[in-house]
Amino acid sequence: MEVLTLSSLKTAARDFCVALSTTPILNLYGVTDGKAVGTYVELTFNQYLSTKYEYTLGSAALGIDFPGLEVDLKVTSIRQPQSSCPFRNASQKVYGLGYHLLILVYEKIDEHSSRTANLKFQNVVFVSRERTGDYQTT
Repeated sequence: MEVLTLSSLKTAARDFCVALSTTPILNLYGVTDGKAVGTYVELTFNQYLSTKYEYTLGSAALGIDFPGLEVDLKVTSIRQPQSSCPFRNASQKVYGLGYHLLILVYEKIDEHSSRTANLKFQNVVFVSRERTGDYQTT
């Protein structure tokens, strides 16, 4: 297996979203909790990555999802974008978070006939750490 790099993470995220967009998901049918959907996507993405790459998996204690690459993963709905502020202090708001963001934006559609959900990914966005400061503040 090859080592995960920023470049391969970006490519893998795109490929993963294309594949997942065509996959019916039984576990998410009827689910309206964005956190549950986000957790499902994050776990599935890590499973996808672990079959192809070697990398250090993040933890709540580390605070970011890919500490070796200094990347945090955010999964959010196009209909109800995540509104939580990732800034821990004023310094981060002005100078940036100090790590990159990988943002996956989906639209969830329940298919009633098959009782499955489909996640149609609208955007896969990589924001470099230099651009993570608050736009209005800076």
